[in-house]
Amino acid sequence: MEDLLVDSVFNGDREAQIQAASQFGELSSRQKQKLVERGVIVPLVSMLRSQDYEAIEAALLSLLSLAFGSERNKIRIVKSGVVPVLLELIQCESEALIELTVAAMLILSSCAANKLAIASSGAIQLIVGILNGDLGNNNGGISIQAKIDAIATLHNLSTCHQLIPPIVSSGVIYPLLQIIHGSEKSSELAEKAIALLENIVSLSENALQEIAATGCAIRAFVEVIEEGSLQCKEHAVSILLMLCQSCRDRYRGSILREGVMPGLLQLSVDGTWRAKNMARELLLLLRDCSDYGSRSTQSKHELMEQIMQEIDSEGERVAETTLRLVEEMIAKLSTR
Repeated sequence: MEDLLVDSVFNGDREAQIQAASQFGELSSRQKQKLVERGVIVPLVSMLRSQDYEAIEAALLSLLSLAFGSERNKIRIVKSGVVPVLLELIQCESEALIELTVAAMLILSSCAANKLAIASSGAIQLIVGILNGDLGNNNGGISIQAKIDAIATLHNLSTCHQLIPPIVSSGVIYPLLQIIHGSEKSSELAEKAIALLENIVSLSENALQEIAATGCAIRAFVEVIEEGSLQCKEHAVSILLMLCQSCRDRYRGSILREGVMPGLLQLSVDGTWRAKNMARELLLLLRDCSDYGSRSTQSKHELMEQIMQEIDSEGERVAETTLRLVEEMIAKLSTR
Protein backbone atom coordinates (compact mmCIF):
# COMPACT_ATOMS: atom_id res chain seq x y z
CA MET A 1 0.00 0.00 0.00
CA GLU A 2 2.81 2.39 0.87
CA ASP A 3 4.49 1.82 -2.50
CA LEU A 4 1.22 2.55 -4.30
CA LEU A 5 0.63 5.76 -2.35
CA VAL A 6 4.16 7.02 -2.95
CA ASP A 7 3.97 6.23 -6.67
CA SER A 8 0.55 7.90 -6.99
CA VAL A 9 1.66 11.09 -5.21
CA PHE A 10 4.86 11.39 -7.22
CA ASN A 11 3.76 10.14 -10.63
CA GLY A 12 -0.03 9.93 -10.72
CA ASP A 13 -2.45 12.18 -12.56
CA ARG A 14 -4.63 14.70 -10.71
CA GLU A 15 -7.21 12.15 -9.56
CA ALA A 16 -4.59 9.64 -8.43
CA GLN A 17 -2.71 12.29 -6.44
CA ILE A 18 -5.86 13.52 -4.71
CA GLN A 19 -7.00 9.98 -3.91
CA ALA A 20 -3.59 9.01 -2.53
CA ALA A 21 -3.26 12.17 -0.45
CA SER A 22 -6.72 11.68 1.00
CA GLN A 23 -5.65 8.29 2.41
CA PHE A 24 -2.74 9.61 4.48
CA GLY A 25 -4.99 10.32 7.45
CA GLU A 26 -5.93 6.62 7.67
CA LEU A 27 -2.34 5.46 8.13
CA SER A 28 -0.58 4.62 11.37
CA SER A 29 2.15 6.89 12.72
CA ARG A 30 4.75 4.37 11.64
CA GLN A 31 3.40 4.24 8.08
CA LYS A 32 3.29 8.04 7.88
CA GLN A 33 6.88 8.26 9.01
CA LYS A 34 7.95 5.83 6.30
CA LEU A 35 6.16 7.94 3.68
CA VAL A 36 7.89 11.09 4.93
CA GLU A 37 11.27 9.34 4.74
CA ARG A 38 10.47 8.47 1.13
CA GLY A 39 9.99 12.15 0.32
CA VAL A 40 6.22 12.57 -0.03
CA ILE A 41 6.30 16.07 1.48
CA VAL A 42 7.75 17.55 -1.71
CA PRO A 43 4.91 16.50 -4.09
CA LEU A 44 2.33 17.49 -1.47
CA VAL A 45 3.80 21.00 -1.35
CA SER A 46 3.72 21.06 -5.15
CA MET A 47 0.00 20.24 -5.02
CA LEU A 48 -0.51 23.33 -2.84
CA ARG A 49 0.83 25.45 -5.70
CA SER A 50 -1.85 24.27 -8.10
CA GLN A 51 -5.01 26.24 -8.76
CA ASP A 52 -7.09 23.14 -8.07
CA TYR A 53 -9.24 23.46 -4.94
CA GLU A 54 -9.58 19.70 -4.37
CA ALA A 55 -5.87 19.10 -4.79
CA ILE A 56 -4.98 21.93 -2.41
CA GLU A 57 -7.47 20.71 0.18
CA ALA A 58 -6.21 17.11 -0.02
CA ALA A 59 -2.58 18.23 0.24
CA LEU A 60 -3.30 20.46 3.25
CA LEU A 61 -5.13 17.68 5.07
CA SER A 62 -2.29 15.28 4.30
CA LEU A 63 0.37 17.68 5.60
CA LEU A 64 -1.70 18.29 8.74
CA SER A 65 -1.89 14.54 9.26
CA LEU A 66 1.86 14.07 8.77
CA ALA A 67 2.72 16.97 11.08
CA PHE A 68 0.37 16.07 13.90
CA GLY A 69 2.27 14.53 16.81
CA SER A 70 5.68 14.54 15.11
CA GLU A 71 8.16 17.35 15.79
CA ARG A 72 10.53 15.85 13.25
CA ASN A 73 7.89 15.98 10.52
CA LYS A 74 6.95 19.55 11.41
CA ILE A 75 10.58 20.57 10.91
CA ARG A 76 10.84 18.69 7.62
CA ILE A 77 7.65 20.28 6.29
CA VAL A 78 8.88 23.80 7.07
CA LYS A 79 12.29 23.03 5.55
CA SER A 80 10.52 21.93 2.38
CA GLY A 81 9.61 25.57 1.74
CA VAL A 82 5.94 25.26 2.58
CA VAL A 83 5.59 28.48 4.60
CA PRO A 84 5.62 30.96 1.66
CA VAL A 85 3.09 28.74 -0.11
CA LEU A 86 0.84 28.72 2.96
CA LEU A 87 1.07 32.50 3.20
CA GLU A 88 -0.16 32.78 -0.39
CA LEU A 89 -3.08 30.48 0.42
CA ILE A 90 -4.00 32.56 3.47
CA GLN A 91 -4.72 35.39 1.05
CA CYS A 92 -7.09 33.35 -1.13
CA GLU A 93 -10.85 33.92 -1.23
CA SER A 94 -11.93 30.51 0.03
CA GLU A 95 -12.92 30.56 3.70
CA ALA A 96 -12.47 26.79 3.95
CA LEU A 97 -8.93 26.89 2.53
CA ILE A 98 -7.99 29.82 4.75
CA GLU A 99 -9.21 27.85 7.76
CA LEU A 100 -7.18 24.77 6.80
CA THR A 101 -4.11 26.87 6.03
CA VAL A 102 -4.21 28.65 9.38
CA ALA A 103 -4.63 25.28 11.09
CA ALA A 104 -1.47 24.12 9.31
CA MET A 105 0.39 27.25 10.46
CA LEU A 106 -0.79 26.59 14.01
CA ILE A 107 0.56 23.03 14.07
CA LEU A 108 3.85 23.97 12.41
CA SER A 109 4.38 26.94 14.77
CA SER A 110 4.02 24.71 17.81
CA CYS A 111 7.51 23.36 17.08
CA ALA A 112 10.22 25.53 18.69
CA ALA A 113 12.61 24.92 15.82
CA ASN A 114 10.14 26.42 13.32
CA LYS A 115 9.22 29.67 15.05
CA LEU A 116 11.96 31.92 13.66
CA ALA A 117 11.61 30.51 10.14
CA ILE A 118 7.87 31.13 10.16
CA ALA A 119 8.24 34.67 11.53
CA SER A 120 11.03 35.61 9.11
CA SER A 121 8.78 34.67 6.18
CA GLY A 122 6.42 37.55 6.95
CA ALA A 123 3.78 35.37 8.59
CA ILE A 124 3.12 37.63 11.58
CA GLN A 125 1.73 40.52 9.55
CA LEU A 126 -0.52 38.28 7.46
CA ILE A 127 -1.85 36.48 10.52
CA VAL A 128 -2.66 39.83 12.13
CA GLY A 129 -4.48 40.66 8.88
CA ILE A 130 -6.81 37.73 9.60
CA LEU A 131 -7.69 39.29 12.97
CA ASN A 132 -8.26 42.65 11.32
CA GLY A 133 -10.57 41.08 8.75
CA ASP A 134 -8.30 42.26 5.93
CA LEU A 135 -8.19 38.85 4.24
CA GLY A 136 -10.80 36.55 2.74
CA ASN A 137 -13.63 37.50 0.39
CA ASN A 138 -15.92 40.36 1.22
CA ASN A 139 -18.98 38.13 1.48
CA GLY A 140 -17.76 35.21 3.60
CA GLY A 141 -15.05 36.90 5.60
CA ILE A 142 -12.95 34.95 8.07
CA SER A 143 -14.42 32.19 10.20
CA ILE A 144 -14.30 32.25 13.99
CA GLN A 145 -12.20 29.08 13.95
CA ALA A 146 -9.64 30.69 11.64
CA LYS A 147 -9.37 33.65 14.04
CA ILE A 148 -8.97 31.31 17.02
CA ASP A 149 -6.20 29.40 15.24
CA ALA A 150 -4.56 32.64 14.08
CA ILE A 151 -4.40 33.90 17.67
CA ALA A 152 -3.09 30.52 18.85
CA THR A 153 -0.38 30.68 16.15
CA LEU A 154 0.70 34.11 17.36
CA HIS A 155 0.72 32.75 20.90
CA ASN A 156 3.02 29.94 19.79
CA LEU A 157 5.35 32.46 18.16
CA SER A 158 5.24 34.76 21.20
CA THR A 159 6.83 32.07 23.36
CA CYS A 160 10.03 32.85 21.47
CA HIS A 161 10.87 36.08 23.29
CA GLN A 162 12.88 37.58 20.46
CA LEU A 163 9.70 37.61 18.38
CA ILE A 164 7.81 39.81 20.85
CA PRO A 165 9.00 43.13 19.29
CA PRO A 166 7.87 42.21 15.74
CA ILE A 167 4.58 40.89 17.10
CA VAL A 168 3.95 44.15 18.98
CA SER A 169 5.00 46.29 16.01
CA SER A 170 2.66 44.33 13.71
CA GLY A 171 -0.28 46.23 15.17
CA VAL A 172 -1.79 43.18 16.87
CA ILE A 173 -2.81 44.97 20.10
CA TYR A 174 -5.77 46.87 18.68
CA PRO A 175 -7.47 43.94 16.89
CA LEU A 176 -7.06 41.80 20.01
CA LEU A 177 -8.73 44.51 22.08
CA GLN A 178 -11.50 44.78 19.49
CA ILE A 179 -12.07 41.03 19.62
CA ILE A 180 -12.24 41.09 23.42
CA HIS A 181 -14.58 44.08 23.39
CA GLY A 182 -16.88 42.68 20.72
CA SER A 183 -17.03 39.00 21.71
CA GLU A 184 -18.87 37.06 24.36
CA LYS A 185 -16.53 37.43 27.31
CA SER A 186 -16.62 33.71 28.10
CA SER A 187 -16.07 32.56 24.49
CA GLU A 188 -13.06 30.63 23.29
CA LEU A 189 -12.20 33.50 20.94
CA ALA A 190 -12.12 36.03 23.79
CA GLU A 191 -10.12 33.65 25.97
CA LYS A 192 -7.48 33.09 23.27
CA ALA A 193 -7.26 36.83 22.57
CA ILE A 194 -6.83 37.91 26.18
CA ALA A 195 -4.37 35.09 26.92
CA LEU A 196 -2.18 36.25 24.04
CA LEU A 197 -2.52 39.85 25.17
CA GLU A 198 -1.41 38.99 28.71
CA ASN A 199 1.61 37.09 27.38
CA ILE A 200 2.65 39.99 25.14
CA VAL A 201 2.11 42.65 27.81
CA SER A 202 4.12 40.69 30.38
CA LEU A 203 7.12 40.83 28.04
CA SER A 204 6.74 44.25 26.41
CA GLU A 205 6.53 47.69 28.00
CA ASN A 206 5.56 49.09 24.59
CA ALA A 207 2.55 46.77 24.45
CA LEU A 208 1.50 47.85 27.93
CA GLN A 209 1.72 51.52 26.95
CA GLU A 210 -0.28 50.87 23.78
CA ILE A 211 -3.03 49.23 25.81
CA ALA A 212 -3.04 52.14 28.25
CA ALA A 213 -3.43 54.59 25.36
CA THR A 214 -6.38 52.71 23.84
CA GLY A 215 -9.66 54.15 25.05
CA CYS A 216 -11.74 50.98 25.31
CA ALA A 217 -9.05 48.78 26.86
CA ILE A 218 -9.61 49.18 30.59
CA ARG A 219 -13.37 48.98 30.19
CA ALA A 220 -13.00 45.77 28.18
CA PHE A 221 -10.91 44.17 30.91
CA VAL A 222 -13.42 45.20 33.57
CA GLU A 223 -16.20 43.61 31.51
CA VAL A 224 -14.17 40.41 31.26
CA ILE A 225 -13.71 40.36 35.05
CA GLU A 226 -17.48 40.69 35.39
CA GLU A 227 -18.64 38.32 32.63
CA GLY A 228 -15.75 36.14 31.48
CA SER A 229 -14.78 32.55 32.11
CA LEU A 230 -12.47 31.82 35.05
CA GLN A 231 -9.44 31.80 32.76
CA CYS A 232 -10.52 35.01 31.00
CA LYS A 233 -10.94 36.73 34.35
CA GLU A 234 -7.48 35.60 35.42
CA HIS A 235 -5.89 37.08 32.30
CA ALA A 236 -7.86 40.32 32.63
CA VAL A 237 -6.96 40.98 36.26
CA SER A 238 -3.32 40.19 35.44
CA ILE A 239 -3.26 42.88 32.74
CA LEU A 240 -4.94 45.46 35.00
CA LEU A 241 -2.50 44.62 37.77
CA MET A 242 0.49 45.07 35.44
CA LEU A 243 -0.99 48.36 34.26
CA CYS A 244 -1.47 49.65 37.80
CA GLN A 245 1.97 48.45 38.87
CA SER A 246 3.60 50.24 35.94
CA CYS A 247 2.27 53.65 37.08
CA ARG A 248 -0.20 53.51 39.94
CA ASP A 249 -0.77 57.26 40.12
CA ARG A 250 -1.63 57.45 36.44
CA TYR A 251 -3.94 54.46 36.06
CA ARG A 252 -5.53 53.96 39.47
CA GLY A 253 -8.29 56.51 38.83
CA SER A 254 -9.01 55.21 35.32
CA ILE A 255 -9.44 51.66 36.60
CA LEU A 256 -11.73 52.77 39.44
CA ARG A 257 -13.86 54.94 37.17
CA GLU A 258 -14.68 51.92 35.01
CA GLY A 259 -16.42 50.30 37.98
CA VAL A 260 -13.96 47.51 38.62
CA MET A 261 -14.73 47.05 42.34
CA PRO A 262 -17.72 44.64 42.29
CA GLY A 263 -16.10 42.25 39.83
CA LEU A 264 -12.71 42.52 41.48
CA LEU A 265 -14.12 41.77 44.91
CA GLN A 266 -16.03 38.78 43.55
CA LEU A 267 -12.89 37.53 41.81
CA SER A 268 -10.88 37.81 45.03
CA VAL A 269 -13.35 35.36 46.58
CA ASP A 270 -14.33 33.01 43.74
CA GLY A 271 -11.52 33.20 41.18
CA THR A 272 -8.75 30.75 40.42
CA TRP A 273 -5.91 30.62 42.94
CA ARG A 274 -3.79 32.92 40.77
CA ALA A 275 -6.69 35.27 40.05
CA LYS A 276 -7.55 35.59 43.75
CA ASN A 277 -4.00 36.59 44.61
CA MET A 278 -3.79 39.13 41.79
CA ALA A 279 -7.24 40.56 42.59
CA ARG A 280 -6.22 41.12 46.20
CA GLU A 281 -2.93 42.70 45.12
CA LEU A 282 -4.82 45.01 42.77
CA LEU A 283 -7.27 45.92 45.55
CA LEU A 284 -4.32 46.98 47.66
CA LEU A 285 -2.88 49.04 44.82
CA LEU A 286 -6.21 50.80 44.38
CA ARG A 287 -6.05 52.07 47.96
CA ASP A 288 -5.53 55.80 48.18
CA CYS A 289 -2.85 55.94 50.85
CA SER A 290 0.83 56.66 51.13
CA ASP A 291 1.69 53.74 53.38
CA TYR A 292 1.16 50.96 50.85
CA GLY A 293 4.51 49.47 51.77
CA SER A 294 3.46 49.07 55.39
CA ARG A 295 0.45 46.86 54.67
CA SER A 296 2.17 43.82 56.15
CA THR A 297 1.67 45.30 59.64
CA GLN A 298 -2.10 45.33 59.17
CA SER A 299 -4.49 42.43 59.41
CA LYS A 300 -6.29 41.32 56.25
CA HIS A 301 -9.56 42.34 57.89
CA GLU A 302 -8.29 45.87 58.49
CA LEU A 303 -6.91 46.14 54.97
CA MET A 304 -10.21 45.26 53.32
CA GLU A 305 -12.13 47.65 55.55
CA GLN A 306 -9.66 50.41 54.78
CA ILE A 307 -9.89 49.74 51.06
CA MET A 308 -13.62 50.18 51.06
CA GLN A 309 -13.47 53.27 53.30
CA GLU A 310 -10.99 54.93 50.96
CA ILE A 311 -12.93 54.00 47.81
CA ASP A 312 -16.11 55.30 49.44
CA SER A 313 -14.42 58.53 50.55
CA GLU A 314 -13.63 59.27 46.90
CA GLY A 315 -17.31 59.33 46.12
CA GLU A 316 -17.51 55.81 44.73
CA ARG A 317 -21.01 54.47 45.28
CA VAL A 318 -20.80 51.02 46.76
CA ALA A 319 -23.93 49.03 46.04
CA GLU A 320 -25.50 46.59 48.48
CA THR A 321 -24.22 43.68 46.41
CA THR A 322 -20.68 45.02 46.65
CA LEU A 323 -20.97 45.38 50.41
CA ARG A 324 -22.08 41.78 50.71
CA LEU A 325 -19.06 40.73 48.65
CA VAL A 326 -16.77 42.70 50.94
CA GLU A 327 -18.28 41.07 54.02
CA GLU A 328 -17.91 37.63 52.42
CA MET A 329 -14.33 38.31 51.42
CA ILE A 330 -13.37 39.62 54.87
CA ALA A 331 -14.97 36.56 56.46
CA LYS A 332 -13.00 34.20 54.20
CA LEU A 333 -9.76 36.10 54.68
CA SER A 334 -10.16 36.11 58.45
CA THR A 335 -10.31 32.30 58.54
CA ARG A 336 -7.03 31.82 56.62
